[in-house]
Amino acid sequence: MRTARNVAAVGAATALLVGGTAAFGATASAAPNVTPQGVCGKAYKTVNSAPVGSLGTVYLTYNSANGKNCVATIRTNPGAAKSMSAYIYIPATDEWAGDDGSYTSYAGPGYVYGKGYCVSWGGSIGNVYVSVENSNCAALKEQRTTEIR
Repeated sequence: MRTARNVAAVGAATALLVGGTAAFGATASAAPNVTPQGVCGKAYKTVNSAPVGSLGTVYLTYNSANGKNCVATIRTNPGAAKSMSAYIYIPATDEWAGDDGSYTSYAGPGYVYGKGYCVSWGGSIGNVYVSVENSNCAALKEQRTTEIR
């Protein structure tokens, strides 16, 4: 009787361990399918983007229904948390939004009202920074800068 109870306990523990490993293994290895629309919202269409070296991309999106822009920095290969940022700024109104921290796949969203205005935006992953000034307006020429710090 005692042997049967021990065998049952070992069997239950093994099943729990194997099941737990399978559950955690699937979660840890699954790469999220992150898109600008997944970060900003379905109504936001990508209007511009800038590579952050080979590490990822900063996306500028726009929602024509509410006149808002959104920015998100998305890593090419999600993994261990890295320093990341995303920012957006409207010089004419002095309105800005941003996000920075240690993230595994993306930074953002940052939202501002941008209808009819030039937009400055950018982001970073690790030590690679990208900025786009005077974007998406006919009045000024866009200026892109990428730097490694």
